[in-house]
Amino acid sequence: MSRLFGAYVILSWSAAEGKKTGDSSVWIGVMKRDVRFRLSYEAHNPATRQAAMELLKTILADLHKRGDRIFLGVDFGLGLPRGTAERLKLEGTPWQAIWKFLTHNIVDKADNTNNRFAVAAKINRLTTDEAYPFWGAPKSAAQRWLSTLKPDSFGDFPEYRLTETATHALKPKTLHAKSQWQMHGAGTGGGQTFLGVPALKALVESLGDGTKLWPLETGFGKLSESDLDGVSTVIAEVYPPLFKGEAEPAEVKDATTTRLTAQAIAEVDDKGELGAWFAAPTGLSEDDQAIAITEEGWMFGLTKA
Repeated sequence: MSRLFGAYVILSWSAAEGKKTGDSSVWIGVMKRDVRFRLSYEAHNPATRQAAMELLKTILADLHKRGDRIFLGVDFGLGLPRGTAERLKLEGTPWQAIWKFLTHNIVDKADNTNNRFAVAAKINRLTTDEAYPFWGAPKSAAQRWLSTLKPDSFGDFPEYRLTETATHALKPKTLHAKSQWQMHGAGTGGGQTFLGVPALKALVESLGDGTKLWPLETGFGKLSESDLDGVSTVIAEVYPPLFKGEAEPAEVKDATTTRLTAQAIAEVDDKGELGAWFAAPTGLSEDDQAIAITEEGWMFGLTKA
């Protein structure tokens, strides 16, 4: 089997307030091949999300000019837990409706200040009129519809997406993914998704029809070179804790996990085995596959449900 991609770009996102580099900031890892098809890696650490997206556009354009098909992995959720769009009374395919809602409501300024806590409170108000399902905020942003503390119950909302639940079977427990409902503190999955989705939506629109989101647009299914005819970029959610390896000297955690994710995916592709990673996870029912495709998304490389 031939390789599916010529380059692998990993976007490690951050919900940081204010300009920030180093750990808990945005990292862009680029794994590409030279003229002899040897892999080389470069890392970028822009200080703001806006600067990161501008740089990412340039990186992708340069790789496309080389003729590379790109795998772009992003480490934030591409969808929210099932039922969110319905409770918000949004029309259309759930994930698309959520993307549209977040893009309309989120304001993320050039200096990284943003209104994600206000948007979380708005969703809580519209869906439950209580301080759930979203939770977590600094005291200065807490209010009637958003608490600093985790709620005792999520009502009829599931606490986790199906893909997050699947990580809870992994060992050790440090591999267990946090809930998208959490907006602040350690593991702010919701905050990253709120700020990541509008930025990614703009990027996808700029890239055009040759870009496909897995599994939201592609569905589940093993891919071959012919399946990607006319596709220049495949975008998927990645979960860096799945990929193991050692840090390089003086390398911060987020830089390490970004590099290891890019390296692992590239090496699997070199073996001609990456196509199988696009298939439905083992044990995931047809009903749950439909939820992942239309609403929640799935973590690339997490092959078992």
